[in-house]
Amino acid sequence: MTALEPRDAEVSARTEDTDDLYETVVAAVPEGVLGRTYRALSIGIVSVVFLIAFEATAVGTAMPVAARELHGIPLYAFAFSAYFTTSLFAMVLSGQWADRRGPLGPLAAGISAFGVGLLLSGTAGTMWMFIAGRAVQGLGGGLVIVALYVVVSRAYPERLRPAIMAGFAAGWVIPSVVGPLASGSVTEHLGWRWVFVGIPVLVVFPLALALPAIRRMASGPADPAAPVEPFDRRRIALALGISLGAGLLQYAGQERNWFSLLPAAAGIALLVPAVRGLLPPGTGRAARGLPSVVLLRGVAAGSFIAAESFVPLMLVTQRGLSPTMAGLSLAAGGGTWALGSYLQSRPRLEPHRERLMVGGMVLVAAAIAAAPAVLIDGVPVWTVAAAWAVGCLGMGTVIASTSVLLLKLSAPHEAGANSAALQISDGLSNALLLAAGGAAFGALGGGAVGAVHDAVDAGASGSHPGAFAVVFLPMAGVAMVGAWVATRVRER
Repeated sequence: MTALEPRDAEVSARTEDTDDLYETVVAAVPEGVLGRTYRALSIGIVSVVFLIAFEATAVGTAMPVAARELHGIPLYAFAFSAYFTTSLFAMVLSGQWADRRGPLGPLAAGISAFGVGLLLSGTAGTMWMFIAGRAVQGLGGGLVIVALYVVVSRAYPERLRPAIMAGFAAGWVIPSVVGPLASGSVTEHLGWRWVFVGIPVLVVFPLALALPAIRRMASGPADPAAPVEPFDRRRIALALGISLGAGLLQYAGQERNWFSLLPAAAGIALLVPAVRGLLPPGTGRAARGLPSVVLLRGVAAGSFIAAESFVPLMLVTQRGLSPTMAGLSLAAGGGTWALGSYLQSRPRLEPHRERLMVGGMVLVAAAIAAAPAVLIDGVPVWTVAAAWAVGCLGMGTVIASTSVLLLKLSAPHEAGANSAALQISDGLSNALLLAAGGAAFGALGGGAVGAVHDAVDAGASGSHPGAFAVVFLPMAGVAMVGAWVATRVRER
């Protein structure tokens, strides 16, 4: 046995060398978003997106019934735009909070406010109380979305950011199918209120997953050694101005009388300086680089969301679909949105990102223009589902690409402020275009759509197709403007 000991030692040494080589090779292989380092964080933050997606699809399905039972069809667009209006203020607050203290605080506060807003809407006795709940939800949503962008900026290297953005898009796939089905079934059998009061239960799971991982990998200020700067009161005041201005314009659009010119003028007076102060210089004229990225986000999101908000109402009131079937007409969009986001994350498509975004906006414009074709009785209702699947493919490429480009063009200490600017563009465009669409909808008789409730339940069509067409067709034109803005997102 003694004669074999040197041989055994040699074998042992070679084994140790092999193990060291293996560990070196493993360490050299780049980790993905689900690798050991990032797995818990990725699952946690995608779960937060999953919750937001489930809420959006479920609430969108229940909204026509809620508005009708609360006698609030004329205020239908307000129920959506109130969310975006209050989120504008929360986005600026979240950006400063995250840059100075880290994203953990605004994320936890935002998810909590999100749940409280749902409970308020679910127990509302009037449409205005329902809208107030949606406004509280908006505060929570604004805090959450900016905080998530800061988490991505701090925790993930640049090479992984397109992949985690694709993961955010993938988080919409299951909710886009399950959300309308579950919400429609609950609405039809238990009532729309259960959709709102039931969703807050889902808050616990994302909190349990996301917060510990964020505390470990992305908490605290970007530079712990640097002194913590105080909150920028000027930017917070501008954020309050932008929210109040958007709210006043929405109110003026709903009233549509000579007296509404006063709040409209006050809203514009508040909005103009606030927008100039909160968005990058050159955003309004689509200057190349970051300003065009921020502008494109608003144009894309605003035109698409303003149109999408009216799809379930159009199908329920004009084609007699149940809330479940109306919501499911948008279900395929979740999968194609994720597909578009996945395509933009492919490294070989990076040199072609600008053309990919231009093509995406063309698809969005085509989908919005095609949707109101179902106002013609001879057009099958599945036309909307097909059109929206195409539009969501375009949105997946554009929205994820704007997020990737924004973080690429931002220094680490500017990620919160620039992410807030991106989301402000998104939210402000949503609020203003929804307000404009809602005003046009009401002006052409949309407020009387609720009067056809009994006829719709009996399978008859509504009598105000023009009120819907005047929402969709202008939004298609706005999306085509976005195709031009997409040609300017690259710095020369």
